[in-house]
Amino acid sequence: MLGGTIAVAAAAALTVTGLVSTAQAADVNNAKNAGFESGLANWTCTGSTGAAVSSPVRSGTSALKATPAGQDNAKCSQSVKVKPNSTYTLSSWVQGGYAYLGASGTGTTDVSTWTPGSSTWTKLSTSFKTGANTTSVTVYTHGWYGQAAYFADDVEVTGPDGGGGGEEPGPVVPATPAGLTAGATTTSSVALSWNAVSGATGYTVYRDGTKATTSTGTSATVTGLSADTAYQFSVSATNAAGESVKSAAISARTAKNGTGPVTSVPKHAVTGYWQNFNNGAAVQKLSDVPADYDIIAVSFADATTTQGAVTFNLDTAGLNGYTEAQFRADIKAKQAAGKNVIISIGGELGTVRVDSDASATAFANSVYALMQDWGFNGVDIDLENGLNSTYMTKALRQLSAKAGSGLVLTMAPQTIDMQSTSGEYFKTALNVKDILTVVNMQYYNSGSMLGCDGKVYSQGSVDFLTALACIQLEGGLDPSQVGIGVPASTRGAGSGYVAPSVVNAALDCLTKGTNCGSFKPSKTYPSLRGAMTWSTNWDATAGFAWSKAVGPHVRGLP
Repeated sequence: MLGGTIAVAAAAALTVTGLVSTAQAADVNNAKNAGFESGLANWTCTGSTGAAVSSPVRSGTSALKATPAGQDNAKCSQSVKVKPNSTYTLSSWVQGGYAYLGASGTGTTDVSTWTPGSSTWTKLSTSFKTGANTTSVTVYTHGWYGQAAYFADDVEVTGPDGGGGGEEPGPVVPATPAGLTAGATTTSSVALSWNAVSGATGYTVYRDGTKATTSTGTSATVTGLSADTAYQFSVSATNAAGESVKSAAISARTAKNGTGPVTSVPKHAVTGYWQNFNNGAAVQKLSDVPADYDIIAVSFADATTTQGAVTFNLDTAGLNGYTEAQFRADIKAKQAAGKNVIISIGGELGTVRVDSDASATAFANSVYALMQDWGFNGVDIDLENGLNSTYMTKALRQLSAKAGSGLVLTMAPQTIDMQSTSGEYFKTALNVKDILTVVNMQYYNSGSMLGCDGKVYSQGSVDFLTALACIQLEGGLDPSQVGIGVPASTRGAGSGYVAPSVVNAALDCLTKGTNCGSFKPSKTYPSLRGAMTWSTNWDATAGFAWSKAVGPHVRGLP
């Protein structure tokens, strides 16, 4: 019996102990994106005053920076799910100017706390109790009018799980930034911009493969550069999960001492040939060329008595007294506006021959001399009477070594020249693919031609443009190196004119898979460079109908 009594007492004791220590659910942080590792997700800041920054941070890789402006106190808030009749601790680490932390809509007494500012991370903390019917509250931070920006990190609304608390899935590595573009430059800096990436809290800019600077926005200026020097730039997106793959590199060259800005070719570009002669089209000064043109090819350089060498002579008489001084000033003005002015070699009557080592060197030296003398950004190869891929490749390599990676190199082969990768023109383009800007094939004066599907297409149709461009795209050129060359008016070529709407349809077909004719490529090429026309003068003769239609369309490509 003694043993039985002890057993019953022990059982009773266990029962009583169990009742006293019934487990309670653990408190959680009910705030979402409490450390701003996912940018401003779940937070709303007034007047675009807030941003996620990578420095300073208290923990993780990101924090909030909010800057009061005018009558805006830079309030950033979040709706947090809570349980009724419950007590919560509200806290946040802050730094910088005046910083406030508070909760409203508690159903009882709303609370707030503040600090007049600190150069180090300081913890603000308060508590509140929810009302009988309260299921959400608004927690917020804000600064004060006219004061410096404040920083906040690691916000906590600690208490019973209101249904939205607990562990949150972490951010994922952001996508690679697109649309990297170089803007204005000085002798020591290059301005860059790119498209925003969802989920990114910052961006890293690389110069020649080495980290150069960081940014929390979609632009940055890389400084400390050398004058008249070409650099390669790329950008990546970052957040708490890591860093994206770097974007494709672009090249930009700093300005020469005493010169204006130098620009790079935009992702999608329009090329126009400017006539240094009067053949019945409107006579233009370079300043008359519309802003729709991103690359202006001055036509043409002249052959000299030295094989392979070229020179340039402005046709002042044929251009109604247009002087060299005006022309040089107009080149600088176009470049200051972000345009590239290059010298074109060849044309229908061009007789430049590069078919030996000596002529290749003469070509490179003479073109570079023109670039130095006139300020041209590069060269266009429009040799319609034969081209030797071996020696033209050598010539362009030598020119590139002199001019640097900022060289703008374009080509304008005839359709027959790009029918096969075994052709001399096609081989040249592939040989210099790493320094090539764009090939603007002439889709005119050619009659019917084979497309990449082996079918014959007649010029003057959208299918002619897309099926022939497909040969270059499938033959090894990067889409960014392919452009569609067409006449600006019915008078600009003997045959092959198409309306600007047909050019735009072909661009849509190749980049987006829409507005195609009977031929539709097997995939799309969103980075297709754009379009070219002969010439800006014939465009002017027709009231600029071509550039007014095609220019905006090219700028609107993906």
